[in-house]
Amino acid sequence: MMPTKVTIPVPSKDPKKKDEEKPEQDAKDSTAKKIKDEEKEGEDLSEEDLQLKNELEMLIERLREPNTELYRPALETLRTLIRTSTSSMTSVPKPLKFLHPHYPALQALYETWPPSEDKSLFADILSVLAMTYSDTQPRGTLRYRLLSASLRPANAPLSEPGSWGHEYVRHLAAELGEEYNSREFDEEGVEKVSEENKVPGTVDDLRSLAIECATFLLQHNAEPDAVDLLEELEIVDRIVDIVDENTYERVCQYMIRCVNLLPPPDDISFLRTTHKIYAKHNKFPQALSLSIRLGDADLIRQDFNAPANPAMKKQLAFLLARAQVPKEWLETPGEDGMDDGESELPEDLVECLSNTRLSSQFKEFGKELNVLEPKSLEDVYKSHLENTRPTTTVDSAKANLAGTFVNAFVNAGFGNDKLMAKAEEGNSWVYKNKDHGMLSAAASLGLSLLWDTDEGLSQVDKYTYSSEEYIKAGALLATGILNSGVRTEADAALALLGEYVENKSVPLKTSAITGLGLAYAGSQREDVMQLLLPYVADDSLSMEIASLTSLALGFIFVGSGNGEIASTILQTLMEREDKQLDEKWARYMVLGLGLLYLGLQDASDATIATLKAIEHQVSQLAVVVVDMCSFAGTGNVLKVQELLHYCDEHIDKTPKEKKDDKDTTPEEPPKDDTFQAFAVIGIALVAMGEDIGAEMSLRQFNHLMHYGEPVVRKAVPLALGLVSASNPQLPIMDTLSKYSHDSDLQVALNAIFAMGLLGAGTNNARLAQMLRQLAGYYYKEPDCLFMVRIAQGLVHMGKGTLTINPFWNDRTIMSKTAVAGLLATLTAFTDAKSFILEKYHWMLYFLVPSMYPRFLITMDEDLNNISVSVRVGQAVDVVGQAGKPRTISGFQTHSTPVRLGTTERAELATEEYIPYAHVLEGFVIVRKNPGWESEDKMDI
Repeated sequence: MMPTKVTIPVPSKDPKKKDEEKPEQDAKDSTAKKIKDEEKEGEDLSEEDLQLKNELEMLIERLREPNTELYRPALETLRTLIRTSTSSMTSVPKPLKFLHPHYPALQALYETWPPSEDKSLFADILSVLAMTYSDTQPRGTLRYRLLSASLRPANAPLSEPGSWGHEYVRHLAAELGEEYNSREFDEEGVEKVSEENKVPGTVDDLRSLAIECATFLLQHNAEPDAVDLLEELEIVDRIVDIVDENTYERVCQYMIRCVNLLPPPDDISFLRTTHKIYAKHNKFPQALSLSIRLGDADLIRQDFNAPANPAMKKQLAFLLARAQVPKEWLETPGEDGMDDGESELPEDLVECLSNTRLSSQFKEFGKELNVLEPKSLEDVYKSHLENTRPTTTVDSAKANLAGTFVNAFVNAGFGNDKLMAKAEEGNSWVYKNKDHGMLSAAASLGLSLLWDTDEGLSQVDKYTYSSEEYIKAGALLATGILNSGVRTEADAALALLGEYVENKSVPLKTSAITGLGLAYAGSQREDVMQLLLPYVADDSLSMEIASLTSLALGFIFVGSGNGEIASTILQTLMEREDKQLDEKWARYMVLGLGLLYLGLQDASDATIATLKAIEHQVSQLAVVVVDMCSFAGTGNVLKVQELLHYCDEHIDKTPKEKKDDKDTTPEEPPKDDTFQAFAVIGIALVAMGEDIGAEMSLRQFNHLMHYGEPVVRKAVPLALGLVSASNPQLPIMDTLSKYSHDSDLQVALNAIFAMGLLGAGTNNARLAQMLRQLAGYYYKEPDCLFMVRIAQGLVHMGKGTLTINPFWNDRTIMSKTAVAGLLATLTAFTDAKSFILEKYHWMLYFLVPSMYPRFLITMDEDLNNISVSVRVGQAVDVVGQAGKPRTISGFQTHSTPVRLGTTERAELATEEYIPYAHVLEGFVIVRKNPGWESEDKMDI
């Protein structure tokens, strides 16, 4: 044996001898010792192993002889020996172990051979041996593999990498990623050739090898590895061609879970690739739900028109209705803009798309759950359980106002509450309020009759003739509220509210504008835009009107990136006087701009650049708001960091000392710090899309609460409420409970409201208990008591059947209208004193677009409700797990319709029916399974 390298002896030494040995031992000694060791090891080997070892050594000797005829058989025997050696999973295969010391010698020998097919085979074998040297000679496996491939004639390609076994493929995959990342590209994407580039082959060679490896991995249940490998070589879109009907489901699930953790633009490319796979395999609901996530009108239209089965189309229509996708997207644009209604959708599809069944189905659902009876205020407050001193009840305006909201939220959608909808003539609750309280009271009728367009309009109608301006304004708002999320042929909201938009009276005007925003949220209606845009641009109008109009447009065109509206709002922000931009309303104008870019990621870059150019300090606020909206729900870590940086600025708000020095200009206004409050909410907005990020954000909020400025502390409870809306998690509950006793009343107030958001529509007993204690604690603070009442109303919202959580479809799709509603409500709380607690308490109705029933209703193909038994349990994440694990844990079996909690999931209990939808949630159409037989028949 030739001593070629000195680095070998280290690993096989016994640590005990190390102490005795002199460090300056020279190489000869160590080699001699190694041979001695090997002889000693030879004694321990079993006969088979010894025989194998001698055989391998003989084969290596053959390769050194001058007779070239012997090379081929020797190499082939070596290959067979390596391939057939099966040992346990944990130890190195025997041939590799015995050949390990000869590797350097073989490498030197390889270099001396002339190119030939034999040399290619030799390289292939070296490539396998290189696995044992991966720590000292990185990427050897890949290098010899590519050398071997380059020596083959074109008609006889190399055998698949999989023929060397799983471990070899994993090794190659790891080295492919490293190699690809170490290659350098210039701007055009052309590869730079560097001298020390040891691995031959171009990037295309690397990629084709990666496809081979990925194909092998997919066949052997290692879908995540295949996806990761292709992602590392930036060719993830080519996975569409190598998945088959056995593997595509697991690949897609894994890729969808990756989306939240990828930086843009990879996340979009993953969604598009997954969409291609689903479309190729005719999985229409899955494909459509991804098109909705991408917000791509053309894809949505293709997916909607793909299936021929009418029942499947209805199911897709239900999905689109839940996502509030504009109907106009589905119509194929005819030639020269003319469509003579030939592509008219059939009536039943239009009905599904426009959500008109929602109200009747929701009441039906309430009946099944036994909650149809209206609840009185006392049922919610349970004041006999509060431990306060019995005081004589005063019919105070503030308490009545709180009662208005509680009654509206609790009985939302059922249309039978005692105070408003079913009140005796002349005894309506409206008259128990005064001035602006009447506006909210009249508007609460809309919430009670939510989604019920026919009954609702006739009920609200009588208030539109009232002589009292505020009642009339409330009726307009009610009209907008009850049309929220439901599209009707009649277009009643536009007809009724359109005429009031020009009205001189401010309450009527703002109510009509806000009503339109709520009624058409997400519909992207051009005609409404033409009606409202002038009010944003008109400088003579007050900031209040311009800002609320901008917000309404933000609602209607949420996430559309509409350039016309954006430029109008930007124009207004530039042209308005500083004094007007200092007003509290500016934040709503900015929010309207932000909502246009909701979830569009980089699409808002140009707008942000323009905003930075505005001299007034509102630009800082605008940049934060537009930025946080663009990345809403993406879980983008870099954005969260950026927003955290905004929070740590310490802004000095006391410019008074300067008055003493006559030299400095006394006009220097105090720097506005509202943007910090929005940055805090922004952290929650970005992080809420993904569980791990949301959990990590809680810790940041804790720090902000300890060290932040007052404006930051005020916003932390709101952020907590947003990050876990309608999902009462214990740690957050306890944190908010602590903040609700904060010495700063503003913080306490927001914490109380956040408790309402946290438990909205869950009937959570623990929260209800906490709120009752707070009602006792704050019985002398009218503002806080008012907020406690509102929170109680939210917790019992819809008697526990509604949710305001913006994520649906197994919490994969973020509803943009819902996020818009939540953000608009939280914006009012960034300065609760001048909005909610003053005369703009009607802003609580901004929550309406985010309210949605959380039910599962099963229907047959003709849309008649049928009862099916389902299991409901906590959703478990099973992506990437082996086999077919349970997707829910701790389930109970119910028959539909059932209520699903925020983190719950349902699956059919028997195989009697086959659902059309892939996620059982909302309206699901099922059909009888033709192969299913009931048990009693089986006995015969």
